[in-house]
Amino acid sequence: MSETTSGATASSSPTPRAHGGSADRLGPFLCWAVVFADIGTSVYYVPGILYSQVGRLAGVFVTMTLVVFLLLTIKYAEATVRFPEGGGEVAVASRGLNPWFGALGGMFILIDYFLTASISSLSGLHYFQVIFPPIAPYVVGLTLAVIIALGILNWWGIQESATVSAAIACLAFLSSVVIVLLVLTHVPLQDIGLVFREIFSGGHLTGITILTGFAGAFLAFSGLESIAQLAPVMRVPRRKTVNAALTFVVITVGLTGPLLTIFSTVLLTDPRFRDTMARPAYSVDANPDQFISLLAGAYGGVMLGVTTAIIASALLIFAANTAIIGAYHVVLALARMRYFPRVMERRNKLRGTPHIAIAIATLTPVVVLLLVRGNINLLGELYGFGLLGAFLLLCVSLDVIRWRERHGSPPIGATVDPELLRYGSRNGRNGVVMTPPPAPESPLIRRARALLGQDNLDRLTQARAAVHSHLRPIRIPVRRWWKAHWPNVKYVLGFITTALVAVAWATNLFGKPLATIFGSALTAIGMGVAALHFRYQQVRHPIVFLDTPLPAPRSSLVILTPQDERNRIVIQDALASADTHPPIFLYIAASSDLPPPRLFEIRDRFGLDAEAQLTLSRARRACNEARVQAKYLYAVGGSQEVFDIAALVRPAEITAEAQTARRILHKTRSQAGIALSPDYVITHLLDGARVAHNVMHPLYSFGDGRGNGGSALK
Repeated sequence: MSETTSGATASSSPTPRAHGGSADRLGPFLCWAVVFADIGTSVYYVPGILYSQVGRLAGVFVTMTLVVFLLLTIKYAEATVRFPEGGGEVAVASRGLNPWFGALGGMFILIDYFLTASISSLSGLHYFQVIFPPIAPYVVGLTLAVIIALGILNWWGIQESATVSAAIACLAFLSSVVIVLLVLTHVPLQDIGLVFREIFSGGHLTGITILTGFAGAFLAFSGLESIAQLAPVMRVPRRKTVNAALTFVVITVGLTGPLLTIFSTVLLTDPRFRDTMARPAYSVDANPDQFISLLAGAYGGVMLGVTTAIIASALLIFAANTAIIGAYHVVLALARMRYFPRVMERRNKLRGTPHIAIAIATLTPVVVLLLVRGNINLLGELYGFGLLGAFLLLCVSLDVIRWRERHGSPPIGATVDPELLRYGSRNGRNGVVMTPPPAPESPLIRRARALLGQDNLDRLTQARAAVHSHLRPIRIPVRRWWKAHWPNVKYVLGFITTALVAVAWATNLFGKPLATIFGSALTAIGMGVAALHFRYQQVRHPIVFLDTPLPAPRSSLVILTPQDERNRIVIQDALASADTHPPIFLYIAASSDLPPPRLFEIRDRFGLDAEAQLTLSRARRACNEARVQAKYLYAVGGSQEVFDIAALVRPAEITAEAQTARRILHKTRSQAGIALSPDYVITHLLDGARVAHNVMHPLYSFGDGRGNGGSALK
């Protein structure tokens, strides 16, 4: 993965537009919509699946797991901010543990997406069966046809839209709220109390039941992982956007998921509550695959039941399409990172879409459905391996990153949104002084001005400022206390979250052997392909795993640049002095205007730069032949990025082609008044090219840009 520490890789390209040509990136509402459109559909099939496993206790375990879901949102919010290129589990595991754990994370998330496509499409057809009962004998065949049709649409090049996700998410949330309100108004308060007393009394709970229900209830929150995939299209600052979006997610999921699960699994199946229903015929013979529409029909009448079935069917098929899109983007990312063969990136000439990756994302769910013969409960059991595996890997990786940083390691991931760096100025040792662009006026302010007039709006603004000034003596101490203690609280909560998810995954591994066999087989196939591909590439184009810039006082920072035929000579010259100065190869990519990011696209800059891969791969091969241990870095930009990385690495010398050295190393940054100057320069003439060894002063410090400080870095 590319380095995104503060200042290490800052692209100077303009902030990309969001997908679909919108001038703005996704704000909190649209991010909530995309995530809730995935999580919100789980409520349509989770109650039935859990009911088949733990009976009427399903709602208890969904409520119990809601606490872990809240803790997981804290970790996913941090992962989204740290890795703005996207990738989620792939990025966090690659940087926190090892690049091969990144590949493992990719396998887990692919299994999750494959099963999401299968279970969502099958459940969607089950709900459509409420509208059109004659399709009952053909549900599995129609589900296969729907998945294949979605694959064809993606091959054709349909554009996923956050606006469509917003409409779908609002429909899902509103319909769920309406059903809950109807139940609360039709069922007497004493009966509601009876429901909760019975299921939360604990009389039916055993140790095995608790573990099984706890592990199975995570299915109700599948879709949280999609928030990390939205990082490339998220409005900056990402921290503010993702915190607001996940707050909305927690509130909306917490208000609907547990209550709908409790009401559907208890009220529809217990004869004691038949008299509370508008249509009591649904009470005993309820079909678990259609629980939510049956609950709507029982308390809201036929029209609401049919409407809920239509909404559920449409939402679930949309979720299946989202899973296919997410799956093929992960396949593309793994191919760009050279875990998978590059053939998976191949695009067809007719539509320009990655047809091989789309075929994998489409045909795998088809095969899964055929293997389970359309058994939705079996699909629910298989789901836990990939979902919980992805959750656990991200949790462990983030814990390791936090532990390393607490013990002196440089920050891993982005400390500042890379897009904002172009608006900031450098301030020597203090890093980045942010001067973001002025925010556009919100539509709410424009409407208020139109309704109230500018004078009244100014009075309201002054009143608001007065209130804030009175609250300031209270807010500032509370905020300071929170900022001082929250990092420690979050650090401890992280380990608790990891332990709880580990318990759920271990329960799933031992309690659901079919899921373990299925998930392990797919993971072994994917990792086997990656390992064989890695071994094949080692001969001609070895895979380069990027390193984190760390202090290496004896090293030589070797600068490689795009489209430079003299890179080969610079590499050879660096290897000649590898005994005294171990090489650290830094590829400086030119700034480029990338196409606007799309939903679920992983924008790993190194993966998108084929020339950088080839150049660093050649350096790796030369090091292998010479039996030299080297490190490899990557940055986008120019002299400023060289300065930032040199300040972290503090090499003994900086090696580059002579003209490149003059252009980059001796260029003064006018904004910060900083220059990178060697004590002296040694040049070598090799194969007609001059290679400059810029010998740095052994005592590094930052000067003030006016020659003061007498150091190599001024």
